[in-house]
Amino acid sequence: MTLAAVPALDRTVVLVGLMGAGKSSIGRRLAQRLNVAFVDADAEIESAAGTSISDIFARHGEQAFRDGERRVIARLLERAPHVLATGGGAFMDEETRAHVRQHGISVWLRASLDTLVRRLEKSHQQRPLLAKGDLRTNLATLMDTRYPTYAQADVVVDTGEGPHEPVVEAIVERLVQYQAAHPATRNPVEAA
Repeated sequence: MTLAAVPALDRTVVLVGLMGAGKSSIGRRLAQRLNVAFVDADAEIESAAGTSISDIFARHGEQAFRDGERRVIARLLERAPHVLATGGGAFMDEETRAHVRQHGISVWLRASLDTLVRRLEKSHQQRPLLAKGDLRTNLATLMDTRYPTYAQADVVVDTGEGPHEPVVEAIVERLVQYQAAHPATRNPVEAA
């Protein structure tokens, strides 16, 4: 495989997609490939709240979680360009999508239902939106609801059953193309 030239990021790369699409695992490899920091929005939310996402959902409800998620992502987008893995519902929020459009390049990691079921079958009980009911049915419902919104992402890359490296390379190639066609409309944020 020929490696694409690494682009100089002028914006944060924001990974969106359903749980199990590979945002964290692919995101870490992508950040390493691009020589930038990797940030997991869910981990940042848990750190800011001092508790787990499951606890936030249980104690305060999904709306309170989404409000905190929106604030944390907006803050993270003000940092120097990095790779940001978002939670599965983050991009569904109109205000968050607007922040991402202004300060980042959104990359939808699209995965098939079979891939998501396989990846989540052992961990779905720890995920508030998948803990009750049938995993396949819950994921199919989320796909029907969220995939049209995810399709608004700047870049779409399919993930599947194989190794992550070809996915990372596909993202790098598409980032080069995207940045060439869509120069940043503002100066990149300087590292603090």
